[in-house]
Amino acid sequence: MPEENVFSLRAHFSGRVQGVGFRYKVLQIAREFDVAGYVQNLADGRVRMEAEGAEKEVRAFFDRAQEVLNVFIRKTEEATERRPPTFSGFEIR
Repeated sequence: MPEENVFSLRAHFSGRVQGVGFRYKVLQIAREFDVAGYVQNLADGRVRMEAEGAEKEVRAFFDRAQEVLNVFIRKTEEATERRPPTFSGFEIR
């Protein structure tokens, strides 16, 4: 029986995060982990990332993305919750 709820992490990144290959790099990093979700540019210049899966995998993915992309990030806001799975695979929106 599949797990009813998954760990979900939503993050908003501010800084020099658009026009620098940020979303593509996040997608590449996501492929190294067992996570599903998306990354997208927002009209206000931030990037939103949402990932779900086992908490350990999602946190490891998030930490790795921040480590690799740290040079572009000025501020990160994050929120977590447990909820039914929403995504299949990881994509750029």
